[in-house]
Amino acid sequence: CSFYPQIRNSWDEHKTVKQNLQDMGLSLGMKGMLPIKNKKASTKLESLLETNVLKPYTVKNDPMEVEASLRGEDRTICSTDMIEYVQYMVKEHNQDYKAMARDEKNYYQDTPKQIKRKVELYKWFHPEEYAVFIASLQSQKST
Repeated sequence: CSFYPQIRNSWDEHKTVKQNLQDMGLSLGMKGMLPIKNKKASTKLESLLETNVLKPYTVKNDPMEVEASLRGEDRTICSTDMIEYVQYMVKEHNQDYKAMARDEKNYYQDTPKQIKRKVELYKWFHPEEYAVFIASLQSQKST
């Protein structure tokens, strides 16, 4: 329980692991969570569903609940190595992906489609940085 302060604060040493997890709205495992479908006896299934009544989950004013309900920012970014790789390839070969695939700096022997996908990922996740990079390339060519 030393990984997350929310779990540490919610943990009760006098309760079992299962009881602590249930109080946090988690389950210890999937066993017994969903009834097993029996195609032969649909009446038995109906009786199981009637007897297995799950308690509705109630939201408490818990700091963990508040934090979980907040939407986190998207942390999908390209690595700095990939950014440098893409910038080098675009600087040397523009949009010629076949030439990029034959380049000696293509250490992982990416195919032209893989390189194109990496360039598109860079464009998608860092559009401002890519625009500045392309503008600097064009200004270097004009001088």
